[in-house]
Amino acid sequence: MPQFPGRIASKLPRAGTTIFTVMSRLAAEHGAINLSQGFPDFDCSPRLRELVTKYFNAGLNQDPPMAGIMPLRERIAEKMAALYGTRYDPEHEVTVVPGATYGIFNAVATLVRPGDEVILFEPTYDSYGPAVEVSGGVPVYVPLRYPDYAVDWAALARAITPRTRALVVNTPNNPTASVLSGEDMRMLESVLRGTDIVVIADEVYEHIVFDGMRHESCARYPGLAARSYVVSSFGKTYHVTGWKMGYVVAPGELMAEFRKVHQFNVFVTNGPLQYALADYMKDPDAYLALAAFYQKKRDFFLAGMRGSRWRPLPSRGTFFQNLAYDEISDENDSDLAVRLTVEHGVAAIPVSAFYREPPGHKVLRFCFAKSEETLARGAEILSKL
Repeated sequence: MPQFPGRIASKLPRAGTTIFTVMSRLAAEHGAINLSQGFPDFDCSPRLRELVTKYFNAGLNQDPPMAGIMPLRERIAEKMAALYGTRYDPEHEVTVVPGATYGIFNAVATLVRPGDEVILFEPTYDSYGPAVEVSGGVPVYVPLRYPDYAVDWAALARAITPRTRALVVNTPNNPTASVLSGEDMRMLESVLRGTDIVVIADEVYEHIVFDGMRHESCARYPGLAARSYVVSSFGKTYHVTGWKMGYVVAPGELMAEFRKVHQFNVFVTNGPLQYALADYMKDPDAYLALAAFYQKKRDFFLAGMRGSRWRPLPSRGTFFQNLAYDEISDENDSDLAVRLTVEHGVAAIPVSAFYREPPGHKVLRFCFAKSEETLARGAEILSKL
């Protein structure tokens, strides 16, 4: 194989293979039940599959408009208005993107110049920091308070400097399964008031909130909506994570800059899937019923764990359940995750993977976006430890 004759100065010298790839590969190698990576083991709606087939066969296989087809942008704008009370102009303020991770990355690339600071709450989803660093920015981490992973608002205020360009907020939160309250959002509005800081709101689990709680979108609060890129995911909502389909809404001035970068990055997003999603979104029940659907799975998994030595931490949203294992092992979470996969046949994610330095908390993250059969088998094995 030819060898590169020069030297490459890595933009991400500390980055390796993501923990999701590592644990899913390990699960496959050992035939383990994969409760690690966040994707369902069941299929999407047959109706959605029919629509995809319909539009592929309709010959709509060339480039759609750069910002997305208008029918889909209109459905997105209608949904945002109905759920959160903010009206986004589908022509200038809604953009369809190839997945939420892309949307976040593109928003960072739009905003961040070398030396700019971007505030991240820790534990933080693993794509945020690298996105900032690739753009020459500096991630600034504000710890969430264990075990409820609450925001320390005084610490956030102290983290803001004249170089703070943006802040990433993730609710419902992966990996903590915490959900910001209305009071939290009003505190965020207050802390940012009078600044030029832009919020990048990762709201991919917006429809998966439990126990009667309400998703508090940045779009719901005028002081946040005016400064936010709100990012969401069709993949998480419709059980099609492999499609890599999402969208971003933002005020016109912010979106104009976002599209400048977007057009030279990926330019367009899968056309036939857009037509299928626009058609499918005519029925809001498909996403309005999601919270009850996943709460049932969470409760089923926890019922199977009842009486075990695992200690459930609150799961208020997402399709993840964190379990503390203080009574089971003194191992660090990375070692236990590997041993659990290899020796017991259940794969999980060590929550320390979402920190710069291991926090010392003995917690593993499990995905319950699985069939009841899968969850029952996993819970049975875990309960014996």
